[in-house]
Amino acid sequence: MSVGASPRARMDRMTQDNPNHELHRTPRRSERLRQRAAWMYFVEEMTQSAIADALGIGRVTVVRMLAEAKALGEVRIALSRGAAQLGGLEGALCKIHGFEEAIVAPLSAPLADATLPISAALGEYVSALLRNDMKIGLGWGRTLNHSLEYLRERSLKGLSVISLVGGVTHFAHDNPAEFPSSFARAFNADCYLIPAPALVDSPGTKAALIERCGLGAVYGYANMLDAVVVSVGSLGPEATISRFELISPADRKVMSEYGGVGELLCNVYDKEGRIVDHPLSRRVMSVPMEAVRAAPIRVLAAGGAHKHAAIEGAIRLLRPTALITDEASARRLTAAAG
Repeated sequence: MSVGASPRARMDRMTQDNPNHELHRTPRRSERLRQRAAWMYFVEEMTQSAIADALGIGRVTVVRMLAEAKALGEVRIALSRGAAQLGGLEGALCKIHGFEEAIVAPLSAPLADATLPISAALGEYVSALLRNDMKIGLGWGRTLNHSLEYLRERSLKGLSVISLVGGVTHFAHDNPAEFPSSFARAFNADCYLIPAPALVDSPGTKAALIERCGLGAVYGYANMLDAVVVSVGSLGPEATISRFELISPADRKVMSEYGGVGELLCNVYDKEGRIVDHPLSRRVMSVPMEAVRAAPIRVLAAGGAHKHAAIEGAIRLLRPTALITDEASARRLTAAAG
């Protein structure tokens, strides 16, 4: 899978700026270093100068290595895992937490934003996962939204995409609730949405929407899922539920006092993976967590230092079969278990 139109355009510009470089005269570089540079440029979208500083090499060397990576067909999401030699870390995650598969995306620095690397790995993983006649349930959020540009688009027969949670009533940009419908378009799939806010005003309204407003069919599909793909959020101001004003600061504070550490499909849970027993939890327009956990394939994609407690709780809540995270988060998850 090529990284995408934008990185290719950047590579074209790079070549135009350096028309005289000749690949056959470039000294053989360390495969790991070359592929690390390719990841930093095409996925993390770092500048060539920033890569040169991070790797301790010259900018001209970076240019040549990127050209080599393209010429050798290495500009693929898959290059990152083997190149960064993270197989041992992935194996440790599976052994400790019982995952069937773990994918660890490398970071250029421990505190770098993990969203894009995780999104890139997720897009590749899900593209390989999909089959004809599959029913896949999707959450939403920034990580999942960014994975759209890394999907391997194609037409699949009988694929059904089911939204697992309601949407937002107001957004200025980057509406995360559009993820299921955009995902469905990428594969020419049928899409089933929950056309209601993620959080309604009362349990009675929730029941009425499901029973009398046509949402029962969507919830019915949720009981027949082959796979689910979700992310999690913290309860901090940077979280999706905060940015889109889904849960007020006062309510987030109360939920934290109740032991809440994160949210999955707008359901706030504690460190043991239990949904917080609070009236707000009964107003969330998401499919029941029992249906989500019943899917044979459960993919959790999340990372970042601010989500560490949220990820640990989500692992207990969801019991994912696959985890896609970043290098720093993976090390914290294995160290915590030790």
